[in-house]
Amino acid sequence: MVTRLVTDLLGELNLNVREIHSRKPQSYRPRVSDEFRKSKGLILVTSDVSARGVDYPDVTLVVQVGLPADREQYIHRLGRTGRRGKEGQGILLLAPWEEFFLATAKDLPIGKALVPSVDPDTKKKVERALSNVEMKNKETAYQAWLGYYNSNKKVGKDKYRLVELANEFSRCMRLDSPPAIPNLVLGKMGLKNIPGLRSK
Repeated sequence: MVTRLVTDLLGELNLNVREIHSRKPQSYRPRVSDEFRKSKGLILVTSDVSARGVDYPDVTLVVQVGLPADREQYIHRLGRTGRRGKEGQGILLLAPWEEFFLATAKDLPIGKALVPSVDPDTKKKVERALSNVEMKNKETAYQAWLGYYNSNKKVGKDKYRLVELANEFSRCMRLDSPPAIPNLVLGKMGLKNIPGLRSK
C-alpha cells in the first residue's frame, strides 16, 4: 500500500510511473514488467515482489525507500540494477531511526551521503501533489506501514515508539490525525490500547 502511495504521488507530479505489488492481479505484473523493460523513461515503483527472480537488464538506478527486512533483502533489491556486467547504482533512503540497519551491512560498500537540499518550489509541488492523493490510499498506507514496522524486531519491540513513528509518517502525508484502524487489526498487531492510535 505504501508502493501505491508513492506511485500516486509520482503520478500527481506528472511522472511516467507504474506500480507492481502483491495486490495487483497476476496477469498485470508481467505486462507492466515488459512495458518497463522496453521503456527508456518509465519509473517502476515496486514492493519486494520484484526483489528476486526478475530481470530488468537496463536498470541503472534502484532507490530503496525505508528499512529492508534484512541484509539479504537489501542485496536482492539492489540486484535489480547493474545486471550482466553493466553499471548500476543504488540509493537507500533511511530515516535517522532506521540507520541501525547499516550495522548489519558493514561489509558492503555503502557510503553515507549528505541529505540533499530541496528548493522551496519543489517542496511546494510535492506537498500539493500529496494533497491530491486519495485519502483512502493514505489510510491504507498508514496501516501497512504500521504493520511492516511492527513486524521488525528492533522497531516493533517498543510499541509506544512505534506508534510515535507511525504518526510522524501520518503527518508526512499531511493528515491532521492518524487514520483509524479496525480493532481486530490492532489486536492482531498487539497494539490495542497503545496511546496515539485511533480505532474503529
